[in-house]
Amino acid sequence: MTPLSDTDAMRLALEAARAAAAAGETPVGAVVLDPATGEVLAVAGNGPIGAHDPTAHAEIAAMRIAAARLGNYRLTGLTLVVTLEPCAMCAGAISHARIGRVVFGADDAKGGAVVHGPRFFEQPTCHWRPEVAGGVLADESADLLRGFFRARRGR
Repeated sequence: MTPLSDTDAMRLALEAARAAAAAGETPVGAVVLDPATGEVLAVAGNGPIGAHDPTAHAEIAAMRIAAARLGNYRLTGLTLVVTLEPCAMCAGAISHARIGRVVFGADDAKGGAVVHGPRFFEQPTCHWRPEVAGGVLADESADLLRGFFRARRGR
């Protein structure tokens, strides 16, 4: 199986984000991949509203699916691709899961915790630091979010 490029994986995450938006959720999508085999282990969109669960962010949902599929809470060496810079909660979960690489689309200057805010993975108390790559299809990811919130405000 040929591994997906970061761009192709982000396109899958964007599809999940669009599905989340159609369900009334903030349009964020995530994919977990095994870079060694090229296998897509999980695809998920945001779901806190529908699940009545404040932890049901796309990243958490995708990691839960991948962990269940693998039968292991450690996701060492896997890649998480997400349309928006992860928040502090998701960054903590990424670290605990031992994700090997995080690829994200749009920056989140207000709620992000990877390159903004607390810069979680740079903290001395962070026990696992994944490789991080940002800006993959960033404009498309940001446009999806802007359009969603513009429509909700009625503008």
